[in-house]
Amino acid sequence: MLRKLALASCLLVTAACSTVPITGRRQLSLVSDTEMNQMAATEYQKVLASSQVVSSGEQAAMVKRVGQRIQQAVDSYFRQQNAQAQLEGYAWEFNLINDKQENAWCMPGGKVAVYTGILPITQDENGLAVVMGHEIAHAVAKHSSERMSQQMAAQGLGGVLSASAGQNPTATQNVFLQVVGAGSQLGLLKYGRSQESEADRLGLIFMAMAGYNPDGAVQFWQRMDARDGQASPPEFLSTHPSNGTRIADIQRDLPEARKYYTAR
Repeated sequence: MLRKLALASCLLVTAACSTVPITGRRQLSLVSDTEMNQMAATEYQKVLASSQVVSSGEQAAMVKRVGQRIQQAVDSYFRQQNAQAQLEGYAWEFNLINDKQENAWCMPGGKVAVYTGILPITQDENGLAVVMGHEIAHAVAKHSSERMSQQMAAQGLGGVLSASAGQNPTATQNVFLQVVGAGSQLGLLKYGRSQESEADRLGLIFMAMAGYNPDGAVQFWQRMDARDGQASPPEFLSTHPSNGTRIADIQRDLPEARKYYTAR
């Protein structure tokens, strides 16, 4: 009987898995894309309504331009893989928010926000493409859905997001806001090291396909490293790779990304 239960559990976990594009990593998937995208659309509008959105000017135009180019690259990649269905329900939006946070994020379904506080570090359009490519990669790789599945399982919220929201809407919303990393106060549950490294690799490829030089990622993270200085915790105390490890991993992945790069 125990063997049968173990086998049944293994089959259930296997059935509730999806595959990350490019890397091929298998991930837990207990919630549907439709549910995640719908909740993201609702929460994104709440963020915009409570924020100072920059709707005009060169910086806002640059955010939209970079976002649209990377969106086109993502669409092109999935068409080449005959996997357009994985982007079904995406309704891309790219907004700049006037806030000193050094932050950017992308919710499921392509809902992107960039904070003005990170622009001095990105410095130029190519640097911004590093950041936006990385954040969009988190969404395309369905890292939020993976983390939502893990948190729902851990908290006993069940495997259907809509049902969980109906039974315990506050808990479900809090978990969602944590897993998407939207803002410093909401993004309390950081992406894990493997997801960060995965987003770095995918982000390099997507920005290269969009016509941005992926080599700029090294310079961006070197600037982040210089800014962080001694404030960064040791890597074994952080869920994120250290800047040094991240730079080394990016340098390792650059030859792959350069194959996709054609300057515009």
